Amino acid sequence: MMENYNGKRVFVTGGAGFIGSHVVEELVNNGAIVTALVHYNSNSNIANLNYLNIEILSQVNIVFGDITDAFQMEYLTRDKDIVLHLAALIGIPYSYVAPAAYVATNINGTLNILEACRKNNVGKLVVTSTSETYGTALYAPIDEKHPLQGQSPYSATKIGADKLAESYWLSFGLPVCVFRPFNTFGPRQSMRAVIPTIITQALQKGNEIKLGSLSPVRDMVFVKDTVNGFLKAGLSVSSNGEVISVGTGYGATIGEIADLIQEIIGTNKTIIEDGGRVRPEKSEVFKLICDNRKAKELLNWESKVTLKEGLVQTIDFIQNNRASYNSDKYVI
Repeated sequence: MMENYNGKRVFVTGGAGFIGSHVVEELVNNGAIVTALVHYNSNSNIANLNYLNIEILSQVNIVFGDITDAFQMEYLTRDKDIVLHLAALIGIPYSYVAPAAYVATNINGTLNILEACRKNNVGKLVVTSTSETYGTALYAPIDEKHPLQGQSPYSATKIGADKLAESYWLSFGLPVCVFRPFNTFGPRQSMRAVIPTIITQALQKGNEIKLGSLSPVRDMVFVKDTVNGFLKAGLSVSSNGEVISVGTGYGATIGEIADLIQEIIGTNKTIIEDGGRVRPEKSEVFKLICDNRKAKELLNWESKVTLKEGLVQTIDFIQNNRASYNSDKYVI
């Protein structure tokens, strides 16, 4: 992939996150001048950016801050050609107990980015959405016209952010695209997500793998494919004012994914459905499969990496970074 980012000044929020760190890395590889926002912390921890090799990392302008600070966002978006907005609170279980934090970050934070880009005449803004905004599918595969359903406080705040982005296009002509990835997975993903949880338990001692519900269907997109979509959206004029979903178009149940992971690793552990990891009944999203025709039409995007190929790379990463993965510490 060689997108024409040479010399483009790009601001990435959520730059130390799972997807964000891959976006930052690929932007540098494609010649962009990158500023990466990392959520302020007293230890100056740059999280997933630590995985970038030093030659790439040395070219990234890392700034610490918070998207809930409107003044800082206005300052950081000055003179930027493109803003890729990935910063968000994303853990669905935590949204049940701290919904106000999700409103502050996902809605108010996105509003700050939108207004800052409007004031500073930024050439393009890409706002990150999520397939969770669709809720349990009323039909499949899911296209961008599917109704939005707030089945968790997390998804409700992402719907709010998406609609604010839409309003800034219709009200002010802000060149913004709402980019809606389906379930992204790959190296660097935390134990918050199901695939690293399965892999870690499969690699550790013991005869069981404990998961939440095994029946939900997910369209799993490898992180490099998702990043390719972000970069394409950042340069695309035809995506202005549009919502664009990216996914493979194929679904697998969590149980099937667990079986495939065990097949790759060579284990045969008993999979247990743990009630403590199951979402509230009306909040569970049971089927997410992407209709990616719009992404193909407007971005010339399509997935390249199969589920099995992506799982092999993810397993290899976790095996080489075992200290960062401990299934005993997490319940999802």
